[in-house]
Amino acid sequence: MTSISGVVPYLTRTNTNQSNSNGQIGSGTGNGNQRASLSSFPSSRSASQMSHNSMSRPSRSPQPPVTIDTDRTSNPSSKSNKTSSIGSRTASSQHSSLSAPRRYNPDAHSSRKQRSQYPRGSSDNHVEYILVASFDIDRGPVMEHQYPVAITGDEHMLAELMLPDQAHVRNQDWTIFFLHKDTSQEEDEEEQKAKAERKRRRKRRRDRAAGIIDEDDEDTINEEDEDDSEDDEDDDDDWDDDSTDSEPEGGEGPPLIYVLNLVNTKQDKTVKRGAVVKAMAICTRHPFLHIYKPLLLLALEEYFKSPVPETLSMLYDAVNNMDLSLMPKLSLLERQLLLASDNRDLFVEKFQRMIEMRMAEDGSGSVTEPFDASRSPPKPQGISRAGTKGHLQSTAGYAIPRDTHEFETKVLYKGIPIPVKVPTAVMPETVGDFSLIKLIQTFSDAHNKSMQPFPLHPHLTTNGPGTHPIMVLANALLTQKRVIFLGHNMPSGDVAEAVLAACALASGGVLRGFTRHAFPYTDLTKIDDLLKVPGFIAGVTNPTFELHPEWWDLLCDIPSGRIKISSKIENAPITEGLVYFQQQNPSYANLPGGSTVTTVDLTGDMVFMNDILKSVAARRGERVIRAKWRDWVVKFTRIAAAFEESVYGASALHIGGEEYEKHDLGASGHGYVWADDVAKQKELAGNVCRIEGWRNTRSYYSFIQDLAQMYTVRPLKGLDLHHMHDRLRTQRLSPPQSRDVYMAFSKYVYSYDEICLLLSVAPESHAGLFYLALGLFHKDRDVRIKTADLLERISEHEAGQHWWRGLSRFEKLAFHRIRREAEAEMRIKLEKEGFSPEVEKRIS
Repeated sequence: MTSISGVVPYLTRTNTNQSNSNGQIGSGTGNGNQRASLSSFPSSRSASQMSHNSMSRPSRSPQPPVTIDTDRTSNPSSKSNKTSSIGSRTASSQHSSLSAPRRYNPDAHSSRKQRSQYPRGSSDNHVEYILVASFDIDRGPVMEHQYPVAITGDEHMLAELMLPDQAHVRNQDWTIFFLHKDTSQEEDEEEQKAKAERKRRRKRRRDRAAGIIDEDDEDTINEEDEDDSEDDEDDDDDWDDDSTDSEPEGGEGPPLIYVLNLVNTKQDKTVKRGAVVKAMAICTRHPFLHIYKPLLLLALEEYFKSPVPETLSMLYDAVNNMDLSLMPKLSLLERQLLLASDNRDLFVEKFQRMIEMRMAEDGSGSVTEPFDASRSPPKPQGISRAGTKGHLQSTAGYAIPRDTHEFETKVLYKGIPIPVKVPTAVMPETVGDFSLIKLIQTFSDAHNKSMQPFPLHPHLTTNGPGTHPIMVLANALLTQKRVIFLGHNMPSGDVAEAVLAACALASGGVLRGFTRHAFPYTDLTKIDDLLKVPGFIAGVTNPTFELHPEWWDLLCDIPSGRIKISSKIENAPITEGLVYFQQQNPSYANLPGGSTVTTVDLTGDMVFMNDILKSVAARRGERVIRAKWRDWVVKFTRIAAAFEESVYGASALHIGGEEYEKHDLGASGHGYVWADDVAKQKELAGNVCRIEGWRNTRSYYSFIQDLAQMYTVRPLKGLDLHHMHDRLRTQRLSPPQSRDVYMAFSKYVYSYDEICLLLSVAPESHAGLFYLALGLFHKDRDVRIKTADLLERISEHEAGQHWWRGLSRFEKLAFHRIRREAEAEMRIKLEKEGFSPEVEKRIS
């Protein structure tokens, strides 16, 4: 039985990815000629303990003009009050227009110090190793070079991975594979000591801020000031889940090394086989390894001309000199907002702030050219938008990206600047450049033309034999089945892309544990090792795999677009939760997963897949499809939590769930919201087998650990904003019920992070602020005023201003009408109390 008390939160091992003065980045694993031990297969390791570092930061926010509320708390579960400033926040000059109120509000901006994802001065590298392999007619795959040091002693294994089957029949092929680094005991001890030292310094710094100074520490305070200032940068961002930067694998072991490999075949009649086959690979800790493709193309071509280590050294220096120091570091909430939005200007202020900080460091736009009296004085460097006419015509050294989802930079290789676009926000399990749309189309087209029924399996066929193939694939990944993507006579790069897309499909940027057990490309020589990995996701090109159904549970044949369930797949066990749920709901006992009626859609998956296919047909774009899948995964986890609470009495998927029931204003409650109990029981019945299959997987336990870690730093611990917003969106609330929800939103959502959390549960793709803005038309006057005040705070927020622009003209007119009325009442009240117009003006 799963219970909240059984949750042991811990923090996964992190490897800080930061850069040096040239923008270098990496894992910081190697020093000198130390040889790391690596394997292409995962090793089982326990995760380190999670450090609970949650700091409460009071935020100063003005109050509504009429009612002064002094008991607002950022954490509803705590009783610490926030101070509030008194006075009107209205501007009469703006009430006549529909533009958002524009003034500086400290709560509208993050109080954390702006810093770079990869700051200057770091000793880490972007790329850690460069490998070159070739095919020898007598010896087979041979490793020629490992630069700057040998990455592993098993050179033959690496050479085989770099030279896939049938590579010689193609002029070019790409492969991707992962290496698992095994850290030594000494490295583990050093990391634990460093963590303990950082924790001690943070405690000392907080004690000094509180006026507590130990006599023994007085002599060391000055010595540690410089080190503490560096640690401050790492501690500023409490909500930022740093583990997602360097280890998106769910805490199951050390960070992966991602390998991007290019194979080229050059025809040469002077050699035995008539062709020369060589492969070059880049090994990096960054999941966005696809940015190195153009550089690999140039470097491998150069290596064919000059097969010497100096060629590798030139590439190594070029990629590690890439400057990413102006790319801002975003918190977890900010990354979620950015990935769920198509707005190209979201968080553009952070990019501008990074440039302004750099210009201040370098002399505030100073000019380095020598003074020449015969010419007009040179203009100082400025800031412009990349791609604009002003940027193209100016000599400005700094430019804000045209799309904040990508950071544009250049890599100087052989004197040629190669443009590179680095993703600003990368979520877990997102590796490389893949297309969910391509994966969906591959396995949807054949199904739509000629539907072939699946053999029933409770975990996989959640809609009976007519379950959509993509849903069968998603179910297999969620329930940790062995999945193989077969691409006979296809480039290994296409197979690898399908594997990476499948990992992102099941993860949705929410769940972990897929990439670490994924093998984008493997072959028959490694089948024994592959079968030792539970729930693997592998890409192959050899058709022999299809003939051995005992090797896999689900086979995805890419050329035909068909998905097959193995005849040797294990039956789903009858679990205690399943039996108990069926006893509670006998009318649904025989439906989940085993129904022969294809028209029954208890899960809503059919409607969801139809929506996905319509979006694909309408060319909505990759980002929209990924956002929809993320919503589906989030919904599944919330339904699973509701199922556990219904069947087992408690759920570890609701950390601190009991706190959601302890406060007033009618804001109690948590979890997924259904329109009524009948709809709830139907959806639980449709998902019961899938949930029970997921509850014993890696992704399930990793998700619990992630929830426990994020709970310690989330801005609102005792309030489920998602639940409250879903009540407005899903249920028909009475005026008193909706009043409680609107008042709770207004009372608790003030600070920058709190508004970010609210925006994350009301994305632009789901009507944005529409349901919140309905409070402007509530019959209760206080609700209308409080809602207007909340929307004003949102409109001043760095991200919320874009949500504000999405409101309809009708809603904006209502907002400005309410603000004018409130301002008029305040003016009358001040006049009655004897305030002069000058005093009134100063107060407002």
